[in-house]
Amino acid sequence: MSLAVAVQMDPMESVSIDGDTTFALAECAQSRAHRLWHYQPRDLSFRDGVVTARARALTVRRERGNHFTLGPAETLDLSAVDVVLLRQDPPFDMSYITNTHLLEKIHPRTLVVNDPVEVRNAPEKLFLTRFPGLMPPTLVSADPDAIRAFRAEHRDIILKPLYGNGGAGVFHLKPDDENLGSLLDMFFQQSREPLMIQRYLPEVRKGDKRIILVDGKPVGALNRIPADGDARSNMHAGGKPVPAELTPREEYICATIGPELKSRGLILAGIDVIGDWLTEINVTSPTGIQEIRRFDGTDIASLVWDAIESRRIRPA
Repeated sequence: MSLAVAVQMDPMESVSIDGDTTFALAECAQSRAHRLWHYQPRDLSFRDGVVTARARALTVRRERGNHFTLGPAETLDLSAVDVVLLRQDPPFDMSYITNTHLLEKIHPRTLVVNDPVEVRNAPEKLFLTRFPGLMPPTLVSADPDAIRAFRAEHRDIILKPLYGNGGAGVFHLKPDDENLGSLLDMFFQQSREPLMIQRYLPEVRKGDKRIILVDGKPVGALNRIPADGDARSNMHAGGKPVPAELTPREEYICATIGPELKSRGLILAGIDVIGDWLTEINVTSPTGIQEIRRFDGTDIASLVWDAIESRRIRPA
């Protein structure tokens, strides 16, 4: 059965055909004869009870510099399509939250992946706090005194914004680093949002493992090795992906959080593990499936579409 699929994402021009998970999902959908449309978050509208997008028919191909074709713009009633892939990258700001409210109006009659209500209720760093036994010592606060007390206790810390992505704004403060006050001034002049502060995990030098879960089950993993002189392992920040397998501790982490992901309709998720500790749960636009396929042949895009197609029967 051919499905009508609208993809809410960033501009196609910016897509890397070798690394972008959304491109792989679109390519797999197209191979299954599903029809694709592309639109950006700013193209979403709500009027008279109807959610629409200024969308364009999309064709993808694995050709550098010629990886997509877009048709003419049309007003697409999203209640009339089968699936919306909610794949825009963070920052998880008020614009992002507003879009989840709009998409909530069509889900689940139109299947939105991931469920917009649960994406809104599971910000990637805050969702982590539902599993205190799995995460390293962590503080979420905008109180400079609380942050300084946490640092005095743990000495070596990581400071990061709650709603960023790709390693942007992440700082490693060693015990003798004198920049904490300046960093707090900078963050809180730009935003009223609290920060997340975690005990630094030296195991990160051996890698920050990304594990992909589909319907709450782990289906593949890769390790990301930080570049020399950088505490961040994100591939956007220069981290090097290498093959990886799950340890018993990581299997336990997946078994603990997997049922929660499945019950919330978070079909595709990516978790980050450093040493024995869960450090993030990514439910907006997790990456890594193309690298995993190159390492071991696991076709995670197909597993995602198997999960989507199993839900494609629309309620009467």
